[in-house]
Amino acid sequence: MALKNDICSMDAITLASMVRSKQLSPVEVVDALLHRMDELEPQLHAFCTPTPELARKTAKEQEKRIMNGEKLGPFAGVPYGVKDLICTAGIKTASGSWAYENFVPEEDDVVVERMRDADAIIMGKTNVPEFGYSGVGHNPVFDTSRNPWNTDMTPGGSSAGSGAAVASGMVPLALGSDGGGSVRIPSSFCGLFGMKASMGRVPLYPGVKDERYPGVSSWEALEHIGPMSRTVADSALMLSVIAGPDDRDNRTLPYEKDFDWMKSLQGDLKGLRVAFSPDWGYAAVDPQVAQIVANAVKVFERDLGCIVEEANPGWDNPFDAFWGMVVRESDLKGMRAMARKLGDKMSPHLAALLSTTFTDEQLTDAMVMRKHVNNKMWRMMRKYDLLLTPTLAVAPFEVGIQGPTSINGREVQNTEWLHFTYPMNMTGQPAATVPAGWTKEGLPVGLQISGKHLGDAMVLRASAAFEAAQPWRHRWPDMVSKLSN
Repeated sequence: MALKNDICSMDAITLASMVRSKQLSPVEVVDALLHRMDELEPQLHAFCTPTPELARKTAKEQEKRIMNGEKLGPFAGVPYGVKDLICTAGIKTASGSWAYENFVPEEDDVVVERMRDADAIIMGKTNVPEFGYSGVGHNPVFDTSRNPWNTDMTPGGSSAGSGAAVASGMVPLALGSDGGGSVRIPSSFCGLFGMKASMGRVPLYPGVKDERYPGVSSWEALEHIGPMSRTVADSALMLSVIAGPDDRDNRTLPYEKDFDWMKSLQGDLKGLRVAFSPDWGYAAVDPQVAQIVANAVKVFERDLGCIVEEANPGWDNPFDAFWGMVVRESDLKGMRAMARKLGDKMSPHLAALLSTTFTDEQLTDAMVMRKHVNNKMWRMMRKYDLLLTPTLAVAPFEVGIQGPTSINGREVQNTEWLHFTYPMNMTGQPAATVPAGWTKEGLPVGLQISGKHLGDAMVLRASAAFEAAQPWRHRWPDMVSKLSN
């Protein structure tokens, strides 16, 4: 019998292989991970709605199917977490809001439906800021999610609980969503791989607006759903399951002939032209983060054979335009009615946003700026195969705030640490984060790898190559390393 901690340290592909070969049973896997949850969840608050009984029931059913010789899906025996903005039939989806405290969807999101068909085992819903309108992990309803590397620090957001759950080994992988960086932010802060595939690769429903869910907003022109994992290969396997067209989301892309997510991991990077932007030309970046990212970029040139040049796309700071797009994508009428009803039970930063008046020109200016960003980006990317930047301008910071107000001696707005992620949502191009290194305080720092329009395969290939050159999966937070079997 495998030791519990050994099971919790396995990646999803290894777990699935051992379950298929009957070296491990799904029940044994689920029991080990539930034991890990019992140990760490009181400190981390990664899961707002754990589903241990459902997980055990599913594992027992899979065990019977295996013993009967039935064929199971690629994630058979593999537990995972689902971000609490993603609908799960029969499982509460509160979205971090008192307004949806007892909301139980009648249907799965497309990605959950596909993970069920692949025989993945849901361990529960992972914590989020209210409706995802934040890059951190606190909301009015549930305990604040904390970072396994230092529980005084935020795991990032809005896929906060997903990051904490995977980084602590409570699950080997999780679903997140990303409207401005919400897969990449917690992946960076928690020392994980996370990827936002190209707009349209992964369907959104009912995350897209639906008349049966009034007041729930999805940023349809910005939003992506993506994987978070300890290895690049695990995320590639999840993308192979959840990606692909669906008639419930008219933005989805058709299947590409000969495109294979797992085969995308193969190949070297020799001779590729790579742009490196350390600050977009305007962003304040923490010195430790800047140095760790610069060292990671050297790996692409020194070890992977790329031709690296420092370059910036040349746009003006598009942050106001990004938030204009968020407002344009929000159900302001429904959410404002909700805010009036909730009063001080709504997150202050969200209530403040909803009480702001926006002019028609502000909203159209946002769309014009998006076109400007897109035009700057495609012109730049015609010269390069990849674009490297920091994922975030800072390392993890203390819980309870929206962000630091000073970076590298410069006074900043408390959202300016997010400068590198949201432009990729405005352009829709693929972007991933890989662990670039750790600060002297032992906190993770991410490197963002972005590709050309529809260049998902190259982003995965580059991420896998970097992982091989500078491995990270052996590193665990101290709170995990100290656990006994």
